[in-house]
Amino acid sequence: MPMSTPHSGGGRFRAYVRFIAAVLYFFLARSLARHGAQGLTGEQWAPLVEQAMLVFLLLLGYAAMGFWLEGQIHPVSAQGLPRRPGWKGEAGVGLAVGWSLAIVCVLPMVLVGGIAIVLILQPSAWGWLAADVAFFALAALGEEIAFRGYGFQRFAHAVGPVGAALGFAAFYAIVQAQAPGSSHASVAVSVVLSLVLSAAYLRTRALWLSWGLNFGWKASRALLFGLAVSGVNSHSPVVQGDPMGPFWLTGGGYGLDGSWVTFFVLLAALPVVFRVTRELDFRYNAPVIVPGGIPVDLDAAARRQHEAAMGAAEPAAPALVQIFPAATPPQPPPADADQTN
Repeated sequence: MPMSTPHSGGGRFRAYVRFIAAVLYFFLARSLARHGAQGLTGEQWAPLVEQAMLVFLLLLGYAAMGFWLEGQIHPVSAQGLPRRPGWKGEAGVGLAVGWSLAIVCVLPMVLVGGIAIVLILQPSAWGWLAADVAFFALAALGEEIAFRGYGFQRFAHAVGPVGAALGFAAFYAIVQAQAPGSSHASVAVSVVLSLVLSAAYLRTRALWLSWGLNFGWKASRALLFGLAVSGVNSHSPVVQGDPMGPFWLTGGGYGLDGSWVTFFVLLAALPVVFRVTRELDFRYNAPVIVPGGIPVDLDAAARRQHEAAMGAAEPAAPALVQIFPAATPPQPPPADADQTN
């Protein structure tokens, strides 16, 4: 599929209006999911139920927009979730990249200050660990649908893919800035993280790789090292980590999302994403060559040209062939006739 290009005239305006509608629907869906989770379940399960409801509402609402407004036959796939060959491998590559980014950010922290880790190995803790894995998977999927799905695609039609990536980076930073404890560093990290994830989508034309990257980046820090994610440090029931070191390195209580080291690591991740998506970019972004003109039957054209030059002559009747009997060889004269003479 070729990369999106801005449409002209009314097409761009309609795309921009639908982008605004998608943004407004995101805030509506988030509010409905939050209030619905609080009314359906207790405080412990509310975050997981809220993310599940948000993903469902986003998929349903954007699918309806795609079907009615864009005429999409498969609106869920068009949002960036096609069940194409190799989609699991794409998600796996993204997961590996996200996990690697978390390791690169944690290593300087370990070398400079260290992390005080407390392990809780009670049987019940492992059950909650599985619930937290599901929470991060749903949270990452909801972010990708909201910030790289239908709304992103409409905005890309209006302003182009680069403009959409920059615009949604600012939009994502504004949403993340509403979290308690956010700072200038956290806003900068949000911008560059959104650019990395948008590049993953634009290079693959699907959300699988960006979803895996987002999930690996968030879940690795929380579940493996017990670190805070956007100011929340209660996600891991098994590992509780307390980082020690300067604020610019650890991000303090906000976590690595507020660290300047993370900002530069994510900047360095942009060429990495371009490298690992090289084949996918060629497969899904290479321009489709559409033949021009009209189909021509070369054999028929050559035959007509020959008839025009030589004329259409009737085939000659076959010549008659007369077959004579085979000639008999001359007989020698009788011997007694020679004796008489």
